[in-house]
Amino acid sequence: MDDVIEGEGQTQYKVTAGELRQFIERYERLDQEKKDIADAQKEVMAEARGRGYDVKVLRKLVALRKKDPADVSEEEAVLELYKEALGM
Repeated sequence: MDDVIEGEGQTQYKVTAGELRQFIERYERLDQEKKDIADAQKEVMAEARGRGYDVKVLRKLVALRKKDPADVSEEEAVLELYKEALGM
């Protein structure tokens, strides 16, 4: 099946309802999966909070683990330098 129609200096694409519906449904499924994952992450943090962990610190640890170790070291060094400058 030829999906491109050319004529008079314009290129048009055929839109089939089935294909369009598939794209929309795939996107909606992924969106739902994203929401399900976010809910599961909230449940994990709620469980950790219930066990006495500081969720704010846990989130910072997760963010640090995503970063390159060299970047983390550099940020920590700069933070210490700024804290010293402020007498902290």
